[in-house]
Amino acid sequence: MTQHKRVDLSKIKTISITKRKSRVSPADFARAFDAAGDSFRAFAESLPKILVAKDLRALVEEIVHERAKKKPVLWMMGAHVVKVGLGPVVIDLLARKVITAVAMNSAASIHDVETAMWGRTSEDVAENLREGRFGMARETGEFINGALRRGARDSDDGYGEVLAKELIARKAPFQAQSILVASYSMGVPVTVHAAIGTDIVHQQPTMDGADTGEMTFRDFRSLCQTCASLTGGGVVLNIGSAVIMPEVFLKALTVARNLGARARGFTTAVFDMNQHYRPTMNVQLRPTQDGGKGYYFTGHHEIMVPLLAAMINSRLR
Repeated sequence: MTQHKRVDLSKIKTISITKRKSRVSPADFARAFDAAGDSFRAFAESLPKILVAKDLRALVEEIVHERAKKKPVLWMMGAHVVKVGLGPVVIDLLARKVITAVAMNSAASIHDVETAMWGRTSEDVAENLREGRFGMARETGEFINGALRRGARDSDDGYGEVLAKELIARKAPFQAQSILVASYSMGVPVTVHAAIGTDIVHQQPTMDGADTGEMTFRDFRSLCQTCASLTGGGVVLNIGSAVIMPEVFLKALTVARNLGARARGFTTAVFDMNQHYRPTMNVQLRPTQDGGKGYYFTGHHEIMVPLLAAMINSRLR
């Protein structure tokens, strides 16, 4: 016989399920989608009203609602958005006036420039690293560093603007695929945020730290102005940047508030392939802690971004 006491479950007090608070019912369930007869909007509405699917639908409604009120939608992005082929999706959202400002890390601008100029990007890092050739594409460095040098010395344009203008001036063969060109051509602020030493153009003979620093500093100040417009609403999306954009955004938002902007009450959302500390803290939680709402969606960009865009466009129609 055991020496230990055991609880007598016969004395437990139960309750009726009819009195219990429950979070899920069949009204929340997914519906089967008939690809032959249903529209995409029917597909979006067929998603369950549960957990992340519910959040995604809520975010789409927020974006549509905020744009109807003429509030900003800031699209921040990392390099993978471009290198997995999502440029046309972003450009379509720009054309539909869903995105009102674009901010990218400098790796994203490199992929954008290479795609627009030469119709190819995303080298085999492992193979080229063996012989010290990784990041040594001469034309890429000459184009970007040359444009930054001329911009720093001959104009008051920012990093994103000078790259876009250079692509247009050179009649880049694939410029229709360029987020930089599309943003500039549509009058949408497009900023590039570089951390010196993180990108392939920084290791080439054409690199000038002073020019790069000056140009990205100009764009930081522009992003601060964009953040000032997040007063009483708007949406900030961070797509695929785990460090640079979350850090830059938090500082730009701080500057805007320090200078008197009441940049509160907006919505933020992170889309990334993994859960990361900085996007969680610097985009989802901290900026919305005193008004607003933050979301985090985990999944591959090449699936999640087209899904988000299609749901937005469906709602706009």
